[in-house]
Amino acid sequence: MEQVGFYWVSLIFWLLIGVALLLFVWGLWKKSWIALLTSGIALLLPSLYFGGAENWFRLLVLLPLIPFALAYKHKKTKQV
Repeated sequence: MEQVGFYWVSLIFWLLIGVALLLFVWGLWKKSWIALLTSGIALLLPSLYFGGAENWFRLLVLLPLIPFALAYKHKKTKQV
């Protein structure tokens, strides 16, 4: 019964990554800054997990900056 908690955590972890990737592609395709922003928010928790890693895996913490920057760019260009 102790293993059930681990399965739920891993399921949520991979679901967040999958939803983030889906929203990222959708946001790029439709040029939707809201989808890109949501993608960055969904990537925050999985990327913080890699913050405790060693070597090059720590760079995965910077991964949510890509959707955030693209969302800012799309939002800025849409207002003009």
